[in-house]
Amino acid sequence: MALASRLVKPETQGLVHVTVLRSERLSPHWMRITLGGGEIDAFRPMGYDQWFRIFLPLGGDEGLDRLPAKANKLFGYLKYLRIPDGVRPVMRNYTVRAYRAATAEHGAELDVDFVLHGSADDGTAGPASRWAETCEAGESVVLIDEGLAFNPERGTDRVVLVADETGLPAIAGVCASLPPHASGLVIVEVPSADDALEFAHPAGVTVQWILRAPGDKPGALALQALRDATLPDAPFHAYIVGEQALPTEARRHLVGERGVPKDLVSFCGYWRVGAASPTPKSQVASAEVHA
Repeated sequence: MALASRLVKPETQGLVHVTVLRSERLSPHWMRITLGGGEIDAFRPMGYDQWFRIFLPLGGDEGLDRLPAKANKLFGYLKYLRIPDGVRPVMRNYTVRAYRAATAEHGAELDVDFVLHGSADDGTAGPASRWAETCEAGESVVLIDEGLAFNPERGTDRVVLVADETGLPAIAGVCASLPPHASGLVIVEVPSADDALEFAHPAGVTVQWILRAPGDKPGALALQALRDATLPDAPFHAYIVGEQALPTEARRHLVGERGVPKDLVSFCGYWRVGAASPTPKSQVASAEVHA
């Protein structure tokens, strides 16, 4: 994730070892992985758009066992990079889609929704997509909590939430955490109608789905919808996430053209067009073999 405004830090950022409990295909481009077991009780749910770093064992569990305690910090990350290619886990950033506390019948569970790019069968999927498509119950992963980009101290009664498909789990998490009387506008851009996964939200919050045509720049239509929208009465808390240009331009529009105070805008660039996360050489080779 790119630079964000006033992140809300978690209670702890230690390594949390958990396992895959089950997986579910939600749509052609969405896969839900449910995690639990292991050290899941060390994970502290915060609601809203809580995000974390996940380490995927694409080189086997040996790499997870070699993770440094602060792999998300500079010196820990340098130690992480010294784990040999082929053993080193792949690190990605994801959002808590849902958290269910432990009961007498089952332990705590954490849902993570993965957007699928390409296909594991033909070798066109990235490492995270490939893992989400093919992982099995019992596989191990490691999490490091990173807290919130949506700062609830900026307001939860009236909101304007804008995202592309990568921000849909965060938008759903924020809406699930809002008070029942909350009102506002949600704009979510997705690449197809199948990817418009419905989510619970307060009755006073209007959800607008924007379908992106092939070839359109991700986030551009969501940005235009925001420019054209009738916004709630001020003050409201704006929250924008997705391809980096979307939060950058949306924040500029809200502050410069709509007069929204900077302190009432939370934003985070999740990714950038043309700047894919690096894939380990061993995983590239594996994909080529299976292509």
